Amino acid sequence: MKTVLSALLLLLAISIGCGKKSNPNPNPNPAPEDPDWPTDKIRTVVASGISNPWEILWGPDNFIWMTERNGRISRVNPKTGAISPLLTLPDIVPNGEGGLLGMALHPSFNTSPFVYIVYNYGSPYREKVVRYEYRNNTLSSPQILLDNIPASGIHNGSRLLFGPDGMLYITTGDASNADAAQDPASLSGKVLRLRADGSIPADNPVAGSHLWSLGHRNPQGLVFIGNTLYASEHGANTEDEVNIIEKNRNFGWPNVQGPCNGGEITFCNANNVKPPIWSTGGSTFALCGLDYYNHDRIPGWKNSLLVLSLKNATLHQLKLSSNGQSVASTANWFANRYGRLRDLCVSPYGRVYICTDANPGRIIEISDPN
Repeated sequence: MKTVLSALLLLLAISIGCGKKSNPNPNPNPAPEDPDWPTDKIRTVVASGISNPWEILWGPDNFIWMTERNGRISRVNPKTGAISPLLTLPDIVPNGEGGLLGMALHPSFNTSPFVYIVYNYGSPYREKVVRYEYRNNTLSSPQILLDNIPASGIHNGSRLLFGPDGMLYITTGDASNADAAQDPASLSGKVLRLRADGSIPADNPVAGSHLWSLGHRNPQGLVFIGNTLYASEHGANTEDEVNIIEKNRNFGWPNVQGPCNGGEITFCNANNVKPPIWSTGGSTFALCGLDYYNHDRIPGWKNSLLVLSLKNATLHQLKLSSNGQSVASTANWFANRYGRLRDLCVSPYGRVYICTDANPGRIIEISDPN
């Protein structure tokens, strides 16, 4: 009877659906959590068998969907840690920081079971966004939505995110060519916006262009809270940033790092530059995965952006103001405890999952940080 009840609850959760960053509160009243879930406040879900995980997201099947830079896409059972591989990309070219990077699931996944990924390929080195179809525990029927994005061994950006408008948002890095971030004709150093079928929305800032915002160095975190889009971004030697992304705004790189000050002010005023809502000042932490937390399970984290860092190996909690337009306070967690922290996702039950950038990598479940 207990097994039947658990199965029914899981089916109910799947039918309701939930997601990662595109909707931080996808289901305010999910089916009751499995009563047999481990009670550890912090536990390792997967201790081995994964290599440099890059994206983790909570799927509508109540599994964690994961990409690894070596080209493998998998589903991970968050209760047992069992890994179910779906596909290893045939034309992946890992190079430095490149390889298989971001992933997103179609917002109506139960009726449109499409998986969107971005990865590096070819010579000269490039990046492309590809849509796969998920059927019978496999991924098939690849369709290229956007390719020939400049790539490099560093600065490839590459988070994917569906917004509340149903559009697909894509971050790209400057691919070791800083000046390209200010070039509207280049796909480098941008936030791009596509329809789910890969076509260009008519209300993008420039007709016939994928561009949504420009002046980015290497943005690797993305989350919507309502209609507000937040991004985390690597700085150079100073000023990692968390930004609110707005249509057709310039975010300054390489002419501006962090807030507009000193000799940067003239460029900011002339080029519609939007300053960050938070930055790291005179150092860099290598900010990466970004998500929003607003669950009663960890009350102290409510209404906070959670952003991970690679170099500082820390979870940075940014408590937002009531209108979400500024950071009211900050706190740091787990400094150097788990190594380089790449990405995170939040379950509808308020559990936070963090993946470590290592080989072997780990996924850490946190239900209470104290």
